[in-house]
Amino acid sequence: MTSDDFARPGRTRSLQTYTALSPKQVEAVLALLDEAARTDGQQAVSEQGRLQLRGGERAGVTHLLLSLVREGSEGKDDELVGYAQLEDTDPVEPPAAELVVHPSHRGQGHGRALGSALLAASGKRLRMWAHGGHSAARHLAQVLGLTLFRELRQMRRPLAGLELPDPVLPEGVTVRAFVPGQDDAAWLALNAAAFAHHPEQGALTQRDLDDRKAEPWFDPEGFFLAERDGRLVGFHWTKAHRAEGLGEVYVLGVSPQAQGGGLGKSLTTIGLRYLAEQGLPTAMLYVDADNKAAVAVYERLGFLTHETDLMYRTET
Repeated sequence: MTSDDFARPGRTRSLQTYTALSPKQVEAVLALLDEAARTDGQQAVSEQGRLQLRGGERAGVTHLLLSLVREGSEGKDDELVGYAQLEDTDPVEPPAAELVVHPSHRGQGHGRALGSALLAASGKRLRMWAHGGHSAARHLAQVLGLTLFRELRQMRRPLAGLELPDPVLPEGVTVRAFVPGQDDAAWLALNAAAFAHHPEQGALTQRDLDDRKAEPWFDPEGFFLAERDGRLVGFHWTKAHRAEGLGEVYVLGVSPQAQGGGLGKSLTTIGLRYLAEQGLPTAMLYVDADNKAAVAVYERLGFLTHETDLMYRTET
């Protein structure tokens, strides 16, 4: 999320809404996101949002493309300068949004235009992410009348020279690797139960899982499943960001019936050791700042806060 003020002279601002993007539009949006990430130091749109760019129409997902248009050009000189995505899939929470403006077109009113369009499209019931929590994003949230209500921390720790105690699994629990196709349904059910309180993670579908399995980073050997009596009771899905030298505690979940027995800590240790074996120098993870118990566990494992994502919302 970024803030800005006036459109360029000689061209008009065009804001179009789509339920699905063409391959050419997807390419243009991804190029915009990459350029913004080089400037901002992090992606303005989450992994889920980037996955939802591709593959055609998705229920509840809307794309907003803001372009500068020269009169008489018949679209040939259109320049994409901003993008926003609105996801209205949660039956309780307001729609969630992310937006970005090309770095060379900031300060020209495009962020405000996208934000106002999102407010209108959501019926003024909106949640909006500001990845990195930059001052421009805080200003735009204020201009749009949004208030801060969620803080998501990215925490990191070195993996070099990793020294962790041997994992001690609860009685009767064994750990194995995820088998694509065979474990999909059972894992989705466990994920939904473990994250019933989490509006994004707990709502993952087979299509969402398939999207991730198709990504170049997907590694079933680093996707650990804990079983007891043939039933899944926990998991630790790791992810390697090799270009950045990062190994991620991507998703860690434990069945509500298996919590409190140390399984989460053991799975964390197993995953971190695996990432270290892959030669990745640093581990990272995301955790809500108000989840004090989880933050304390990760701090005891040597993790420190690296950066913070903020979510703003309309008053309820």
